[in-house]
Amino acid sequence: MSASEVLETRGHLMDTGVLVGVLDDVLAYGGDYRIDRLDVGRAHDDESYARIVVSAADDDALARLLMRLQVHGVNQVDPGEVVLRAAERDGVFPEDFYSTTNLETVVRMGGTWVPVEQPEMDCGLVVTDGRVRTVPVSDVRAGDSVVCGASGVKVVLPLREHSTSEGGFEFMSSSVSSEKPQSLLLRQIAAQMREVKQEGGKVLWVAGPAVVHTGAAPAMVALVEAGFVDVLFAGNALATPDIEAALYGTSLGVDLVGGRWVEHGHEHHIRAINTIRRAGSIADAVSQGVLTGGVMHAMVTQGKRFVLVGSVRDDGPLPDVHTDVIVGQRAMRAELPGVGFAIMVATMLHSIATGNLLPASVPLVCVDINPATVTKLADRGSSQAVGIVTDIGLFLEGLARELVPGFVVTG
Repeated sequence: MSASEVLETRGHLMDTGVLVGVLDDVLAYGGDYRIDRLDVGRAHDDESYARIVVSAADDDALARLLMRLQVHGVNQVDPGEVVLRAAERDGVFPEDFYSTTNLETVVRMGGTWVPVEQPEMDCGLVVTDGRVRTVPVSDVRAGDSVVCGASGVKVVLPLREHSTSEGGFEFMSSSVSSEKPQSLLLRQIAAQMREVKQEGGKVLWVAGPAVVHTGAAPAMVALVEAGFVDVLFAGNALATPDIEAALYGTSLGVDLVGGRWVEHGHEHHIRAINTIRRAGSIADAVSQGVLTGGVMHAMVTQGKRFVLVGSVRDDGPLPDVHTDVIVGQRAMRAELPGVGFAIMVATMLHSIATGNLLPASVPLVCVDINPATVTKLADRGSSQAVGIVTDIGLFLEGLARELVPGFVVTG
């Protein structure tokens, strides 16, 4: 081991398992470690501190290890100054580029720590006119000044909440269970959403087609109209059945009131798409009086933003759907500034995609009937995700009752 560095970390290292994760990663990356100092907090709210000497076979291996350990909030005691190299080609970072986390990050330039704008995982850092921003590899351009190696970069873990009161909500927990008290969680989520709105933040929703299939669209509409849906990320698979339900009263051909398959119902989704394509767009269909109800209608009439990104499975798709996923990612990123709370309901792929884009500082709730959805989201790096395993229809109706005065379930 010819290269070494002194690192430090502080926080709730023991009860969160951070220290174990750090040491495991050192060994997994072929390195070694020595703990020089470990101060363990005594009280429940006390933070711990660790100073660790890590070593690797050479400087390149050490740099990769240091970048990996920053996922856990571990930084160099003396990080030095940032190293910048020019990108040689469009869409290609320098070989030793700094690979970002979704944690709050600062870069040291000329002795001054400069915060990274909108932290995002799995990107690079580009410096322009003294500003530092995350850039996906597809968007880097030849000549961009790219941060390389781990020198001059520090990350900060979000503060972990240790509230024991009924109103407290712990956002650094990825535990998933169907046995949590649902009514308590609903009240906590509603309280967080009210707080974000009072502070001028935006509430981001990421939703799948089960919102419509379960008959919960009226609850979602009520939440939109009450101002608790500022931005919606979804796909053709949500918007199409929502519009089908508004036009035909069915979702994938099933009557939403009687729960029965209707004659020629299998045609309804493609006829709904064709109707919107004839109108020009979802907004055009609303303005022309063609589309008069549903979630997408509410988003348009309330002036709320939505981004629809498609997949290879899509029929149509609707004219508003981004069929180029890179363009769709850019559209999603553009809506993230100002988001103070994110809630993801009944969609695995869109949830993971959005989690990859969000800073770790944004509280995130994932609701799904399948525990694997929430587990995968947390495993992909969205450590702030709180999982709720429940039926999405019951959840949305319960949340609407908490947030929308006078809301009642009809039908």
